[in-house]
Amino acid sequence: MYSKTVNNGMITITGVPASPGIVFGKSYCYLKKIIKVDKLSILKNTIPQEIVRLEHAIERSEYELKKIISFAANQVGKTEIKIFEAQILILQDIILLEGIKSRIKNELTNAEAVIDSEFSKYQSIMLNAKDEYLRERAHEVEDIKNRIIRNIQQEKLTSRIDKNVIVVSEALTAGDTILFSRNKILGFATDGGGITSHSTLLARSLQLPAVVGLKDITKNINHGDLLIVDGYDGIVIVRPTDDLIKKYNQEKLRHFEFEDKLKTLRDQPAETLDKHKVILSSNIEFIDEVPVILKQGSQGIGLYRSEGVLISKYSIPTEEEQFIEYDKLAALIAPQKIVIRTFDVGGDKIFFDDIHEENPFLGWRGIRISLDMIDMFKNQLRAILRASSRKNVEIMFPMVSGFEEIIAAKKILSEVKQEFKNKNIQFDENIKIGTVIEVPSAALLAGDLARELDFLSIGTNDLLQFVLAVDRNNEKVSKLFNKFNPGLLRLISQVISQTKLQNKKIAMCGEMAGDPLATILLIGLGLEEFSVIPDILPEIKKIIRSITLAHAKKVAEHALSLLTSIEIQNYLKEELKRIIPDIPLSQ
Repeated sequence: MYSKTVNNGMITITGVPASPGIVFGKSYCYLKKIIKVDKLSILKNTIPQEIVRLEHAIERSEYELKKIISFAANQVGKTEIKIFEAQILILQDIILLEGIKSRIKNELTNAEAVIDSEFSKYQSIMLNAKDEYLRERAHEVEDIKNRIIRNIQQEKLTSRIDKNVIVVSEALTAGDTILFSRNKILGFATDGGGITSHSTLLARSLQLPAVVGLKDITKNINHGDLLIVDGYDGIVIVRPTDDLIKKYNQEKLRHFEFEDKLKTLRDQPAETLDKHKVILSSNIEFIDEVPVILKQGSQGIGLYRSEGVLISKYSIPTEEEQFIEYDKLAALIAPQKIVIRTFDVGGDKIFFDDIHEENPFLGWRGIRISLDMIDMFKNQLRAILRASSRKNVEIMFPMVSGFEEIIAAKKILSEVKQEFKNKNIQFDENIKIGTVIEVPSAALLAGDLARELDFLSIGTNDLLQFVLAVDRNNEKVSKLFNKFNPGLLRLISQVISQTKLQNKKIAMCGEMAGDPLATILLIGLGLEEFSVIPDILPEIKKIIRSITLAHAKKVAEHALSLLTSIEIQNYLKEELKRIIPDIPLSQ
């Protein structure tokens, strides 16, 4: 949560912790050159020349990205390289390129203006998306756009900066992060950005401490200022005192020692001291993340965001394209399970740019679109069922608000199953079906939904936003966005207990599942599966293996009796520190 304090010239700014680690160093203020695009009319006889300018720029852009991939291959994993491969696929998209050429010819407009217009359209749609992941992808679309325009205008790319500095910028692209890493930067801090941005993902892979969402740090810093970047707590301190530097040095050592201990837990079971077993799985978007999650000891994939197959495409993927992706995933993770969430796209997202909604956050999205676009929905269900022959695939429906939607979705799934039986196509006839509980009405109907389904998974990100009527991206009310709100916790407790009364599995795939402060509470409430980002798995496992179920139940009971978020947070922090004294927690 953003905050800023000033004390005798020292500035402390709190943003979003993006990549763990603590680093000290001088700031390097990186201001991007603003690319100016003028819309110019061209003569009919110069159209071929304009097309050549475009094609040369596309070729040059692809060459640059391949160079970045070549360098990145020695620095990061295959998952991160896919970021740049996806950009190359956009450059190679024949439909997109032909559409741009057609506009140049028909509108008699210069190439860079058409590129700017075409890419800005998709960028705008993504920026207005409800989903943070897609909003962050808008910056990568802008990066491709600017790269092409720069090459049309034959502007030279400059990425050289001082070595051993902390980069401070309004925003960084994935390409910036990789290129700057050649200069051995220490970390970065940005005005914008989120935890799902590609630059953030790369920072983690490169082990560069980073804090994003700092709003105005670029306006509060001078080139060469001494900085402390705390990527654990999301704090950047400008011109720190000697005492603070000493304190953070000690904190850095403490984190290092604690993380070193966690490495031994990979092959240990996620069970409490009194042998109560819990499933620890992972949330992923891309197939290349599988080796990473297995390395961390993940028990399968608790949430596969199938929108990952939409990235770099300008049309809905075919059944075959989807099957290839899902089947590879199921094979890689077998015999462990993979839960495939059907497309969580909406009227505010890229494939439906002709749809205008006053409030797309509460509009046409998730299961609502699937039930309206049955052909698209059936194609996805066919692809999932074809990939289910190993019997380790499960289906999860997003944005369900009522019982009727579950009945309708199951009916369509039954039709596809019957179609497969008629054609003797192999699939898992007992494939498990669940839904994400992220709408208050669904939370209140949890028992009824559980009776109709095989499992429920709580999506705390949306549920919190809807329960509190708070947009976490709205600075005026973001301070109210607190996952330890007593009302939310009581609702979660109700969802868990109602689901278990039906003897059905209950999981959580939202951010709360990956918050160490919430682990004891959630165990005590009866949560059976935590699906989290891979990096946090060892820490969550450490906590689980340090407590008893009986104690966790007492903690949960007391936490639910408290009336304010801060009381609950302080209580949970005290309990966790008492059990694991050396665990690093936010200050």
